[in-house]
Amino acid sequence: MSYKSAKAFYTQTIATIKEEGLYKDERIICSPQSSKIRVKFPANSPEKEIINLCANNYLGLSSHPDVMKAAHEGLDKRGFGMSSVRFICGTQDIHRELENKMSTFLGMEDSILFSSCFDANGALFETLLGAEDGIFSDKLDHASIIDGVRLCKAQRFVFEHSDMSDLEEKLKNSNCRNRLIITDGVFSMDGDMAKLDEVCALAEKYDAMVAVDDSHATGFIGKTGRGVHEHFNVMSKVDIITTTFGKALGGATGGCISGRKELIELLKQRARPYLFSNALMPAVVYASLRVLDILTASTERRDRLEQLSKRWRADLTAAGFDLKPGNTPIVPVMLYDAKVAQAFSRDLYEEGVLAVGFFYPVVPKGQARIRTQISAGLNQEQLDQALAAFIKVGRKHGVIK
Repeated sequence: MSYKSAKAFYTQTIATIKEEGLYKDERIICSPQSSKIRVKFPANSPEKEIINLCANNYLGLSSHPDVMKAAHEGLDKRGFGMSSVRFICGTQDIHRELENKMSTFLGMEDSILFSSCFDANGALFETLLGAEDGIFSDKLDHASIIDGVRLCKAQRFVFEHSDMSDLEEKLKNSNCRNRLIITDGVFSMDGDMAKLDEVCALAEKYDAMVAVDDSHATGFIGKTGRGVHEHFNVMSKVDIITTTFGKALGGATGGCISGRKELIELLKQRARPYLFSNALMPAVVYASLRVLDILTASTERRDRLEQLSKRWRADLTAAGFDLKPGNTPIVPVMLYDAKVAQAFSRDLYEEGVLAVGFFYPVVPKGQARIRTQISAGLNQEQLDQALAAFIKVGRKHGVIK
């Protein structure tokens, strides 16, 4: 079928997405990422300064002056890009320095860098597992995990979300050479944590490895921000951690896998996204190293984030909103209807708050929501203004009384 013939089909598909209230409009940001940003929405409208409640900038480091200074230093000293993959001529000493520093920070033996955590998850399963092996994945695992699993020939076992009885039943009845349990550390749509202590106990009982995607936890979950494995005191029992530099750790780009040294060595030999993608640009490496220095020097930012998150959740609950349970900076306000979520988000924007509606296929049908995300860069005055906007818009739509 030529494009001329196919055009009508794609046009109708887009029209259907719009009719169902599932079309995703992009907000145009005209300033650095921060707690307050200048936005155009729609794209041809004037700029408007609003409070940002939907970025992954958990620690407020995306525009931190020391991080930006380090990025400039990376450009000045090491150039713009590597123009090569790692095993040919793309590895600088700073890449190994960042890998070693991430290993130490996460309490793992070694690490391997990727251009994103999506790529890291795309590399993980196909490299380490074959048809005789089994993958045990939480039903709500991130899309990158799902896509990574699809690339692998291993047997697939999906257990109900955080259902340890279901996981145990599947482990017990599987016949696999190697078993790998994979779960998000913090589930990005709901904001709850995996029961990682129970997962590790089952892994030990049934001789399985444990992998955690901690992208929404690295830097701020746990007493010193090491992640969900620190929170549950199972750092020595987790075999693999995938995570990102694109959220709390500076918010630019890049990801990594940290884990047992033999697994990392094999990934460096066979992981296709690693072997066939350019090395991380020096500016990102320098900035990421600086972020790790900031986090190891003090827990002030993660402590502030924890306090603000608790207060925000408590205030929304007191106002009468229906929230997903959890104890992370991700606080979803449940609206259930996609069109209501879209309208609610638009009205919040008019009130000076950026908080985007989430709906199918990002979340299951009938589970539409406004996902709010707290940042250490916010202050209480901004959160009070945001709360007033939520209450006003919530009453308008009959969400609260």
